[in-house]
Amino acid sequence: MKKLLTIRPLWAFSLFIVLDVICIGLGMGVPFFCILLGFVVGWFLVRYITFKISEPPQVFYKVLQYAGMTCAFTFIAMLVLWAPLSSYLFDPAKDLANTGIPMILYEPQASLIGWIVLMVFISPFLQLLTTLFSAYLSLLGWMKSAVRDQKAV
Repeated sequence: MKKLLTIRPLWAFSLFIVLDVICIGLGMGVPFFCILLGFVVGWFLVRYITFKISEPPQVFYKVLQYAGMTCAFTFIAMLVLWAPLSSYLFDPAKDLANTGIPMILYEPQASLIGWIVLMVFISPFLQLLTTLFSAYLSLLGWMKSAVRDQKAV
C-alpha cells in the first residue's frame, strides 16, 4: 500500500482512467460501476493526499480538486460515448422507439433526451457525489485519529 501511496499524481490519474474505462465497459456504456468506483476513489484520495499533506484546508482543497478531475474524465467519456446518439433527434427517418434506449418518459423523443441527459450529465455528477461522500467520511476518520494522536502527546 505504501508503494501505491507514493506514486506520482499523473500515474494515479492514469490508473483511475484505466479503471474508469473498465467500469464503463462493464456497464456497457452505462456508468453504474463508475458511480460505485467513486466510493473507492474517495477513500483512496484521502489516503493518497494525507500521506503527503497534513493541513486540513489543503487536504480539503486537494480532495475536491482530484474528485473534480475524476468527474471531468467520466463526463468526457460519456460525452464521447453518448453524444453521437443525439443526432437521432434531428433525423426524422430514425425510429427512436427501436434504438434500445429505455422508454423512461413514455415518449421516444423525450426518453432519448432524458437518457442522454442522465448518462452525460447526471451520472458523472453522481460519481462526484459518491467520491466526495466517501472522501469526507474517510477525512472524518483521519481527523479523529489526528485529534486522538494530539491528545496522546
